[in-house]
Amino acid sequence: MKIIVTKDKITGAAKAFEIFSREIKAGAKVLGLATGSSPIELYQNMTNSDLNFSNLTSINLDEYVGLDPHNNQSYHYFMNKHLFKDKPFRHSYLPNGLATDTVAEVKHYDQIIKENPIDIQLLGIGRNGHIAFNEPGTSFDSTTHEVELTQSTIEANARFFDNIDDVPKSAICMGIASIMSAKKIVLLAYGEKKRWAIKHMIEGPITEEMPASILQKHPDVTIICDEAAAQDLDKKYLN
Repeated sequence: MKIIVTKDKITGAAKAFEIFSREIKAGAKVLGLATGSSPIELYQNMTNSDLNFSNLTSINLDEYVGLDPHNNQSYHYFMNKHLFKDKPFRHSYLPNGLATDTVAEVKHYDQIIKENPIDIQLLGIGRNGHIAFNEPGTSFDSTTHEVELTQSTIEANARFFDNIDDVPKSAICMGIASIMSAKKIVLLAYGEKKRWAIKHMIEGPITEEMPASILQKHPDVTIICDEAAAQDLDKKYLN
């Protein structure tokens, strides 16, 4: 596990862009992508670059159940706004949040991942150590699944909606085993609110109560965090 501590998210995004650019130029064909606030600056760097994504495939981590792709809170909308409209891919896959049969959609998404092995996977991390919507207690053996969102996640997302009752109650999410199947993983974490998660992900025991801790077992993980998120780490991890 390689740990890169930067001054802020701008320099963190620049480091992440260097990694993605290098991997793409070296032949990476499938990018695993994430949503949320952490990757926005990275996507800006991608958009402003001369990288060509037209022969690449992207596979996103998750999507809310029940949101139309044109809903401005859907992850389809987010990805189009921040990346796809300026840098289209050959194929871009996200779970279908409007699928009438979520069990079938879950199987379909697993098949997409199987047919398109992910070369480099981008991740964020939640304050409690969740990755994607894989909350504490999620099996390390999980593949794509429908997740019932926790009340804390619903409340955290309520700020994006007119009413808390409008917040989706579930999502289709790539599982932890699916994430771990990626050849390379880059995780971004910024801000003081992520300090607990970063410390326990890196220094703590590997446990399903800290989903991100499983990354300790992956052969090629880079953690990029700012000084605020890294402030509690033992200095031996910063050399």
